[in-house]
Amino acid sequence: PNTALFFLQINLRLILVSGKTKEFLFSPNDSAADIAKHVYDNWPMDWEEEQVSSPNILRLIYQGRFLHGNVTLGALKLPFGKTTVMHLVARETLPEPNSQGQRNREKTGESNCCVIL
Repeated sequence: PNTALFFLQINLRLILVSGKTKEFLFSPNDSAADIAKHVYDNWPMDWEEEQVSSPNILRLIYQGRFLHGNVTLGALKLPFGKTTVMHLVARETLPEPNSQGQRNREKTGESNCCVIL
């Protein structure tokens, strides 16, 4: 039964800014906030220098994007039984989603400009 359970879990290799890594097993129902709390509660001994004051400032980055707290691993369609690499950083706030939207709007504005010319 344990092997079946393993395949229903997602292995995350978390990388700190310092380059230190640690692997954790999570279920597809775990959210980014759950993961931050679990890592905070089970902070690895060799990460002592990077210890943070609260799980609320731990952020996960997957494929270059910050994961918002309520996003589950299942929603990201991560593969079971394989290792997925994410970065773990300490940040008070997340970038505002609409700032990216504005940048995109500016880009489309520029392309509209070119079409008119």
